[in-house]
Amino acid sequence: MQQLSLKNGKTYRIKVFNAEDFEHVHQLNAEEEWNNLVKKSEDTKHAWLHSTIKFLVFDGDTLAGYVRGFTDEHVTTYITELLINQRYRGQGIGTELIKYVHHLYPKTRIDLLASSTSRTFYEDNDYRAFYGFRKTIEEY
Repeated sequence: MQQLSLKNGKTYRIKVFNAEDFEHVHQLNAEEEWNNLVKKSEDTKHAWLHSTIKFLVFDGDTLAGYVRGFTDEHVTTYITELLINQRYRGQGIGTELIKYVHHLYPKTRIDLLASSTSRTFYEDNDYRAFYGFRKTIEEY
């Protein structure tokens, strides 16, 4: 069993996602109102199953947070989703979870997307902004 230890002395269990964990992920997405992921639950589940980075943080049976993404192991680690349960925010779980992933792939840079609500979290953790674009298949 892997553990995520925080500066406040708390320790949480960290594990690699498997299909049986999806209900926890889906529930947290719903609580956070990440409605696109909730609405496309089967696609979201497949995305988790095919990701190279897929870690969950548990406090007992409660999902405290998760990180999902991809890496080529040499240049880039891309974090597609980082979500911390509202009841667990402010403890440093998100910061330590990203550090955990980065230590697994130390040769890589971390690239991630931020929303208007998560921007300050990343800025407070010394991430710098970069420029990008996005288009879905429906937009052609």
